[in-house]
Amino acid sequence: MGIVVVGTVAFDTVETPFGRGENVLGGSATYFSTSASFFTDVSLVAVVGEDFPQEHVEFLKSRQINTEGLQQIPGKTFHWTGKYGYDLNEAQTLDTQLNVLMEFNPKLPQSYRNAEYLFLANIDPDLQMQVLEQVENPKLIACDTMNFWISSKPEALERVLKKVDIVVINEGEARQFTGEANLVKAARSIIALGCKRLVVKRGEYGVLMFTADSVFAAPAYPLEEVFDPTGAGDTFAGGFIGYLANTGDTSEEGIRQAIIFGSVMASFNVEDFSLERMKRLSYGEIEARYKSFKSLTSFRDITTL
Repeated sequence: MGIVVVGTVAFDTVETPFGRGENVLGGSATYFSTSASFFTDVSLVAVVGEDFPQEHVEFLKSRQINTEGLQQIPGKTFHWTGKYGYDLNEAQTLDTQLNVLMEFNPKLPQSYRNAEYLFLANIDPDLQMQVLEQVENPKLIACDTMNFWISSKPEALERVLKKVDIVVINEGEARQFTGEANLVKAARSIIALGCKRLVVKRGEYGVLMFTADSVFAAPAYPLEEVFDPTGAGDTFAGGFIGYLANTGDTSEEGIRQAIIFGSVMASFNVEDFSLERMKRLSYGEIEARYKSFKSLTSFRDITTL
């Protein structure tokens, strides 16, 4: 099978300089699954409350996302409220209502446990460890996290990072976790824990990927209009891991190509609120933007004078 993703399915209320979305569909697993579904089969594990509309479940199913692992329990769905200024790289959290997320106990259906690819989206690292104990022999494991877990559960998070192949976090989180101001030193410190690759999301400045002996840089796609950056990182991860699962090519060249596909998917996501742009997206548009992306960094070798 393809990818299993464990994370959040949520409601978001988001305000940017360009508009506002009230109680829109969000959550790390939602963005990841939708993005990855353009490339491979996706099986989702998350929890929602009694207030979660069936129309959102039907949307996930319309993307051929397996929702057998989507638990619905008494209570209200996780709800995040945030605001962006003109610096769209950083959100201001106004309110976080964990609700049923406080009762989340991720249990993988038996059919999920032989997944070749596993993505641990941004949840409690203790829950991420629970998931790792339920999978059989995945080909590749990747994870994400956030500043809250770095500050509140650094030891638990470190245990997770030692067991995954790829860590996907943002620039500030890499510095926070390691205490290193220099990003290269921070990356070396995280890789020394045991993961093979660190992928650092840098918003409008693109992506950096570090291994023990190499660095790869990819730009962000230049857009005239950015409406809502919520979920861009999860959408990036979905495109990145989704493409890897599609090709099965985990060589250096294959992973670099997958990073560009991740960046392509993120560039579409920010063009509208919630997942509205992803709902209208076609694979033809993805291919066209990938080719445009490639031309951004194409240049000639040095010629002998």
